[in-house]
Amino acid sequence: MPTLELEEHLQDRERIAERLLDASDKHSFDPDVEVDWDAPLVEGMYALPEHLISLYGTPMWEQMPLEQRQALSRHEVACMASVGIWFEIILMQLLTRHIYDLDYQSDHVRYALTEMADECRHSKMFARLVRSMQAPLYRPSPTVRQLGRFLKTYASTPGAFTATLLCEEILDRIQRQTFPDETVQPVVRQVTRIHVVEEARHIRYAREELARQMQVCGPVERHWTRIVSGVASSVIAGTLITPEVYANVGLDPKEAMRQARESRHRQETMRWSAEKLTGFLRETGVIGGPASRALWRRSGLV
Repeated sequence: MPTLELEEHLQDRERIAERLLDASDKHSFDPDVEVDWDAPLVEGMYALPEHLISLYGTPMWEQMPLEQRQALSRHEVACMASVGIWFEIILMQLLTRHIYDLDYQSDHVRYALTEMADECRHSKMFARLVRSMQAPLYRPSPTVRQLGRFLKTYASTPGAFTATLLCEEILDRIQRQTFPDETVQPVVRQVTRIHVVEEARHIRYAREELARQMQVCGPVERHWTRIVSGVASSVIAGTLITPEVYANVGLDPKEAMRQARESRHRQETMRWSAEKLTGFLRETGVIGGPASRALWRRSGLV
């Protein structure tokens, strides 16, 4: 990269980081204080907006009594929160890799460290939310956990930021429908409100850095980013709800997975959850080329 262009690149990075640090000072929360963890669940309320539950509109859904539907919503929230913890732990490692060789005095590095602190709080908050949902901690399969180890170790820098956005933006879209919904359990609304406000900064940071990285990366790194990102899209989409969720509310997990997978409503919901992100990834060149597009189609997010 020419010297003048590199200087502009670094100055832009610093301007964005300075604004994000200012926003962090003004709009950060302590979940231990902000969330009423001692309040009992409200009887008769869902933990997710009804239309966002994975089996909504399926034949199985029509046969489920209300209590079972509400129990499913709690377990699905617990599963997404569990996956959120797993991915935030990966994200913190990716951010550490990103800043390892950078200027530790820069605002860009200061903000990365600030984001890691946010993610630590979010992980603790999600763990308490799982407990509040009266559900177990749901873990990805051993195969997916191995893929996570591969991602955090071998993803390119733009690939790491793409994977970050995949998890953050999909959950953000769902949560933006959740926290204003008065039919949803208060504890879930409190948690999702905090996460939406603070994740907005994280998404801005990752989007800005990904766009910069894709402008300067070479053809080999660009191709590798596209492949790793395509694989990550399938992994993340497939871990939001695990078969154990259905088994734990008394449903046949194989049949429930089949009906959710074949549900037109669920397919549209998954594409809706990622549509803002996939548009951005096409613009930046992360989604591009036959192999990349095929992997993204397989994920069901496009």
